[in-house]
Amino acid sequence: MSNKIYPIGIQNFEKLRKGGFFYVDKTALIYRMVKTGSYYFLSRPRRFGKSLMISTLEAYFQGKKELFEGLAMEKLEKDWIQYPILHLDLNIEKYDKPESLDKILNDNLMYWESMYGTRPSETSFSLRFAGIIRRAYEQTGQRVAILVDEYDKPMLQAIGNEELQKSFRDTLKPFYGVLKTMDGSIQFAILTGVTKFGKVSVFSDLNNLIDISMDEQYVALCGITELEIYDNFEEDLQELADKQKMSFEEAAHELKVCYDGYHFVEDSIGIYNPFSLLNTFYKMKFGSYWFETGTPTYLVELLKRSHYNLEQMTHVETSAEVLNSIYGDEEPIPVIFQSGYLTIKSYDEEFELYRLGFPNKEVEEGFVKFLMPYYTRYNKLEAPFEIQKFVREIRAGKIDAFFHRLRSFFADTPYELIRDLELHYQNVLFIVFKLVGFYVKAEYHTSEGRVDLVLQTDKFIYVMEFKLDGTAEEALHQINEKHYALPFEADGRQLFKIGVNFSVETRNIEKWIVE
Repeated sequence: MSNKIYPIGIQNFEKLRKGGFFYVDKTALIYRMVKTGSYYFLSRPRRFGKSLMISTLEAYFQGKKELFEGLAMEKLEKDWIQYPILHLDLNIEKYDKPESLDKILNDNLMYWESMYGTRPSETSFSLRFAGIIRRAYEQTGQRVAILVDEYDKPMLQAIGNEELQKSFRDTLKPFYGVLKTMDGSIQFAILTGVTKFGKVSVFSDLNNLIDISMDEQYVALCGITELEIYDNFEEDLQELADKQKMSFEEAAHELKVCYDGYHFVEDSIGIYNPFSLLNTFYKMKFGSYWFETGTPTYLVELLKRSHYNLEQMTHVETSAEVLNSIYGDEEPIPVIFQSGYLTIKSYDEEFELYRLGFPNKEVEEGFVKFLMPYYTRYNKLEAPFEIQKFVREIRAGKIDAFFHRLRSFFADTPYELIRDLELHYQNVLFIVFKLVGFYVKAEYHTSEGRVDLVLQTDKFIYVMEFKLDGTAEEALHQINEKHYALPFEADGRQLFKIGVNFSVETRNIEKWIVE
């Protein structure tokens, strides 16, 4: 049995080291960062170790050599200089009105001013910040290290409220701009967050930051690589396999399917979600640990407001410019990618295009389950039971029961969705069949207002065609005319061909025919 103390929820490096918690050594990368540049930005999903990395940097700039005993940094660093540090953590406030940001900035500035003093002429946040940096350098003789954690929390919480978001941008833009104007007094600065608000936002004047979010040399700075698992957790993985009555190879494969798959750079190694990984070893069972710790409501708001076709999420193609920026809040893909719900699956070098997809099973299943209450009448407590009933009906060959249940998912379609009913019907079908597909084999395709679907169980194969304001007869005819069922006709399982029509007038499934 492993004797590791897993640092679940531990974000303070000193507490982790003094408390005997296990640490996967990232200090060689941190050493490279502080020695090869001065200004950085890093975007990573929540619960990926950004706060622990900031805390590690803080311990390094405090000169606390004893905390790095036995780590790569101990051998790499020879000087161990103590620098003045300004650590700003924006993760501790709820940003629902302009003064909520003002309060946290003022509280931090007053604390720093109690150490380094103030001047009456410094009346704005940016003037006060600049004055503190200047005096900290003058009083200590060492340039300042500035560490900003979750810099984007105010803007994320204000997505959908343009007036509030503009207020936060107007406050933070000159505040962060101090990092450029006070360069002579600054040794090192890093901003971390989930997203990068580009163009019209806080970064427009801050062009001296090196963005390492999609930099291959720092891809493993946060998160765990497969090599790190085998170097650090081989005993834990064997114990997990024993507990789950699996072979070592089966447990390693399941771990990869559930939690690996994050690619922040094209053609790079996969990164495992560290929060889910540690929880799996702590509890010795697989679970949706990362997804259960947060509710990405801002993502759903973006998807619905931009009338996004959810099926496109499984094969998005986009450019590096889009992935690296957020233009206001009208485009959902950069936010979804940077938040960790989509990741790079492949890269077309000729056209410089990235294909995105869900990183792993935990994210895919968790995200689609989370979407269901926002697009159907069922809440998050009812949703799993409804999907369970769908799966049982499909496995039992109860086609009519299945479609009667599917009808209930379209009942009481909200009025605001009527104007985009075609998209709504496609999104509901995508959610239902995506969730069903975690238990039976499913292939789902959409184009020009119609859906074709194949579901396979151990006994049955269903080939379905959905029409919008056509007829069920036309849908069935299309299955036969286009030979959709041909690949399965030699199969020993019972084959059903099903034509379905969705009516705009009734806003529901009007008829289905089975052959």
